[in-house]
Amino acid sequence: MADVAEVLAMLVAREATVAVAESLTGGLIGARITAVSGSSKAFRGGVISYATDLKHELLGVPAELLAREGAVHPGVAAAMAAGVARVCGATYGVAVTGVAGPEPQDGKPVGLVYAAVSGPGGQISSRELRLEGSRERIRVETVDEVVDLLSGVLKANIGEHSG
Repeated sequence: MADVAEVLAMLVAREATVAVAESLTGGLIGARITAVSGSSKAFRGGVISYATDLKHELLGVPAELLAREGAVHPGVAAAMAAGVARVCGATYGVAVTGVAGPEPQDGKPVGLVYAAVSGPGGQISSRELRLEGSRERIRVETVDEVVDLLSGVLKANIGEHSG
């Protein structure tokens, strides 16, 4: 798994920033990032859109997508990532939406999570996760996975102008 300090260093080196849109993690991603000294050089902020209506109202996730698919869907994660980048004025937006449990949600199983990163030019990278364990384990593993996804995006974009 990627190290948050390494990810922040990559962002700072390219004068890029990141913002987070969190649902099931409830602020854990932002907390993990801001635990690193100097994170303010790259971290813009975030939105905890735990309620489905906030995904639309604050992040611009299309209401018809939410009505048709529910909050746990790859398109919702992608729209959340793009929305938080726009709202926070960040180069990269990171988003997660899923089911931490203990019960399924809207017919989606516990442990199903979608993570997305929105990058320069609207490029979206996403990952479907099927996690197991307790609610807390699912939430913590989601943070690890989305940091890893962002790291992969940044490494793939080495040499490209990002902002």
